[in-house]
Order: sequence, then structure tokens, then C-alpha cells
Amino acid sequence: MSALEALWLGIVQGLTEFFPVSSSGHLVIFQDLLGVDSEGGLVFEIAVHVATLVAILVYYRSRIAELIVGVLALEKASIEFVLKLGIGTVPAVAVGLFGRDFVEQQFRNPILVGWALIATGVIVATTRWTTPRAHRTSIPWSAAFWIGSAQALAIFPGISRSGSTVAMALALGLAPAVAAEFSFLLGTIAIAGAAVLMLPDLSSAPPALLSAVTVGSIAALFSGLAAIALFVRMLRAGTFQYFAIWAWLAGGLFLAWRLL
Repeated sequence: MSALEALWLGIVQGLTEFFPVSSSGHLVIFQDLLGVDSEGGLVFEIAVHVATLVAILVYYRSRIAELIVGVLALEKASIEFVLKLGIGTVPAVAVGLFGRDFVEQQFRNPILVGWALIATGVIVATTRWTTPRAHRTSIPWSAAFWIGSAQALAIFPGISRSGSTVAMALALGLAPAVAAEFSFLLGTIAIAGAAVLMLPDLSSAPPALLSAVTVGSIAALFSGLAAIALFVRMLRAGTFQYFAIWAWLAGGLFLAWRLL
């Protein structure tokens, strides 16, 4: 993987991580279109995800600081919110621990990614009907688990993490801003956990791959900061469901290119 390819893939990751169109799916597609060797692909995937994790921490720094202070002060609301994040993390942890080899194999199956993107479009399209009824500002314990289950499904490339978790939250009646915040903060735990699991692979990666990872990560960080700000604005404007068209076009055109 050249530095230019890593730069391009990092930008793709940063822009698509927060839009409900599956960053992992787009990475697999662009790696396939660019002819990038799939060896080390999952290591690069985790590295650029960590960069977008940093973008989340920067964007929600005030809320995170509020939660930390609240937990240290034994504030009930803050403690409950953090515990709900923990509950929502359980499904993804289970998939990561017991299904890692199977998930890694899916990154080498571009055809499956195309179909998964089409499924993502269907998931995102449902928000057209659920958003008008979503007004809850408190997150039930059961909702935290179901949102986490949606996140676990998004471990597979082509299924959008932000799309599936926000769509699930809206379907459960959570207000858009609350849904986005919980989705992104929940993602920080899952991404950090995945990074820890991948540390042995990263430490044994060849120098050329490490160089590409550095370039891609920096690109993902800055493009991710821009994307998350734009995403929140669009969610407030009620245009979230239109990303379904993007996912359908990306998945459909890629399948047509591979199969025809």
C-alpha cells in the first residue's frame, strides 16, 4: 500500500465513519478498486478507526469531561449513563472475542460487502418513519442493549455502525441528538476494544505497512472531525434517511462492476 493510497483510504474512512454508509464497506470497495493487497487490511482498518475514535473524543470532549466529573462525584445520572454504555458494549465484545476469524474473512469478500451496503440502505431508510416519533431524552436499560446489538451487527463490513445504531435508537423512540450522542460514545468503547485486540498484529506489521497506517490515520482524523460536525447538522435537519440512496448506489454499482 503506497502513501498516496493510504491517504486516500484514510480520507474515505474519516468521511464515511460518521455517515451511515459503512466506512468498512467503503474501505473494502476502494481497496478492491485500487488493487490494494488485502494482507494487513484489517490492521489498517483498525488503525484508521482509532483515528476516528480520537475525532469523537475531540468533538464530544465537553460531554466526556462532564461524565468523568459526574462519575467521580458519584452522580447517579452519570454513573447510569456510563453503565448503559457498558451494557451496549457487551454484544460487540462477544462478537469480537468469539467471531474474530470469521469477521476477518469477510473483509476478503467484496461481493458480500456490496449486498451489505444495500442492507444498510434499507436500515437507514426506516428512519424516515421513526424519526417523527422519536422524542425521548432518557435511554432505557433495554434500549442500551438493543442499540449495542445493532453495533455488533455492524462489525461486518458493509453494515454501517452509525446507521444501524442511530436507526435502532430512533426506532426505540430516542430523540435524534440523544441517539447520535449515545451511538458515537458507544463507538469509542468498541473501537478502543478492537484496537487492543489488534495490537499484536500491529506490532508485527512490516515497516511499509506501519508507514501507510500513519498516513491513513492522520487523514482519517481530520476528515473525521469535519464529517462528524456535518453529520450532526444533517441529523438535526432531518435529512438522515437520504443517505440510504448513497448506500444503495454504492452497493449496487459495485456489485454490477464485480458481477457483470
